[in-house]
Amino acid sequence: MGNLSLYILTVLIWGSTWFAIEFQLGTVAVEASIAYRYLIASASLFAWLLLRGERLRYPLQAHFWFALMGVLMFCLNYLMAYRAQIYLPSALSAIVFSSVVWMNILNARLFFGVRAGWRVLLGSVIGVAGLLLLFLPEVGALSVGDTIVIGALLAALGAFSASLGNMVSQRTQARALPVLQSNAWGMLYGALATIAYALMNDVAFTIDWSAAYIVSLLYLALFGSVIAFWSYLTLLGRIGAHRAGYVSVLFPVVALIISMLFEGLQLSLTLVVGAGLVLAGNVLVLNMRRRRASLAENAK
Repeated sequence: MGNLSLYILTVLIWGSTWFAIEFQLGTVAVEASIAYRYLIASASLFAWLLLRGERLRYPLQAHFWFALMGVLMFCLNYLMAYRAQIYLPSALSAIVFSSVVWMNILNARLFFGVRAGWRVLLGSVIGVAGLLLLFLPEVGALSVGDTIVIGALLAALGAFSASLGNMVSQRTQARALPVLQSNAWGMLYGALATIAYALMNDVAFTIDWSAAYIVSLLYLALFGSVIAFWSYLTLLGRIGAHRAGYVSVLFPVVALIISMLFEGLQLSLTLVVGAGLVLAGNVLVLNMRRRRASLAENAK
């Protein structure tokens, strides 16, 4: 699958998971829902790999990287993000999480010495500006208080954890560890870490057998986790964390469209202009990638 296809697939799925998560909140504890999600996701991946006869046994050093990625990307990231939703509206959480774009750029520079081109930086600036404009009415209605500060901090910590997880995934791919196997083990370790955290905090593992909860859980596990993380982390290994991380700027636009269709969100000037800026920034980043590929092809 080509890079553009992987990019579109990731954006569409993750954009829709914001709506699906709404059906996960309320009856079941956040920690339990996250654990269920990644136990199902990891079991599905392991079953698929076994059917294909793929390698599943790896040395202890590889499991260290799998566990580190699992804790950062599939445990801490979601614990912080879900908790942030208690204090913040989803729009503000999305704005804060979009800082993963900058975190990926800085962390890629710190850990791998990767310099981001000026088009990537400019595209990210335009995209983040568009995202801020998209949610300007909701942000403007908020007053700064302790709960908002706590929520913003949690969302930022979640984004930082996700960015570090991206760096670990990039390193595992550089060590020739396959994406699917890395995800299967990482999701299992992430689920186990979440369960351990829940047990330490006396969280009850209940289940909501309603159709809305079960269907959304399966969608989040199979599509939002297995397929989307495979496509995203494959993309990350091919084009680097600073470009792949731009997914985090675009998928809120998909979430907005879904909200317009199913939640009655009204179209406005700020919505149109903000979405246009996000898409323009995205095109700028993708054009740089395409232009480099074209130059490389002409040089052959």
